[in-house]
Amino acid sequence: MRKIYLLYLFCLLSIFSCKNDEKIESVETESSFVNFNIDAVPYSKLSTYMFFTGDLKNLQPNTKVIPYEPASSLFTDYALKKRFIWIPGGAKASYDTDDKILNFPVGTVLIKNFYYNTVQPGNTTKILETRLMIKKSTGWIFAEYLWNDAQTEADLVTGANFASGTSKNISFKKDNGDIITTDYRIPSETECLACHKLDNKPIPIGMKPQNLNITYNYPSGIKNQLQKFVDEGYLQSYPSNIVSTVNYKDTSKPLDIRLRSYLDINCAHCHQQNARCDYRPIRLSFSQTADLTKMGVCVMADEPLGSSLEKIITPGNPAKSVMHFRLNSTNENNRMPLLGRTIVHDEGVELLKQWISSLNQTCP
Repeated sequence: MRKIYLLYLFCLLSIFSCKNDEKIESVETESSFVNFNIDAVPYSKLSTYMFFTGDLKNLQPNTKVIPYEPASSLFTDYALKKRFIWIPGGAKASYDTDDKILNFPVGTVLIKNFYYNTVQPGNTTKILETRLMIKKSTGWIFAEYLWNDAQTEADLVTGANFASGTSKNISFKKDNGDIITTDYRIPSETECLACHKLDNKPIPIGMKPQNLNITYNYPSGIKNQLQKFVDEGYLQSYPSNIVSTVNYKDTSKPLDIRLRSYLDINCAHCHQQNARCDYRPIRLSFSQTADLTKMGVCVMADEPLGSSLEKIITPGNPAKSVMHFRLNSTNENNRMPLLGRTIVHDEGVELLKQWISSLNQTCP
């Protein structure tokens, strides 16, 4: 009888052990996948999506969360960015044209983290915000997450209680050693829409083939980003002859291509047809600025700033060019871009200055 009892007990323990092993395996398997319910997003906590594994602040991407980077980056008060994309299984984006964003399927999430790694004192790293763009059946929506000081979580702040946005005072060290202190702006949903708007609908900015047709150093090796999307099942295909932007910092590239790439990522989303500043006489998309008139060369500004600041670009003379003046200003009534910066982008201004100085034509 005792042997039968012991055998019964052994079987019970074996069954219990197996069930627990299965449970643990299931949890580990599930933890390697993103948590996403399109009817429930945006979640109140960034961690709920499980886009990242380990400590959240390390931004270590989970399975199928793919990092990416445009050829030139939008300037945001010298903040650094880590960008990722996630697309639901089985869904793929498609190519339209070089200068239009990829046609993303419903459920696509673009993840953009803003941080500094030279925060004073001590040159520490601090993530300030994470912005999501999520494509629902009705179109793209914004979800803004504000990180806590402990860098353990980021909370959703999009909505009525965040209608005016907020600012965070921060001091950081530039590459040249200068210490900059500014009130870093974390935008409201309305402010996000102001730049991410085309035909009065929200839309991403940098996810164009022309901006992504460059290599990226993935953990598995260097690969073209568009090819990576294809290999991961995120993109159907793309042509081999994409006319692409460049990194504006790359001095081995022609000066005009560098400036056109800079203006495309920083200015073209507003200065295009059916966008926020389509009433202005310039069109700054990379596909259009081979035409110097589109860039504003010898074009009278619709709002002259004085007798010496009438033309958007005065060839050979940055001091008499409205574009140079606006990029070099922090006054909210004059600066360009209007949103996304509170300080001057010295390197961007210098690039524009060099290009204007290189022009030798005479205006009519």
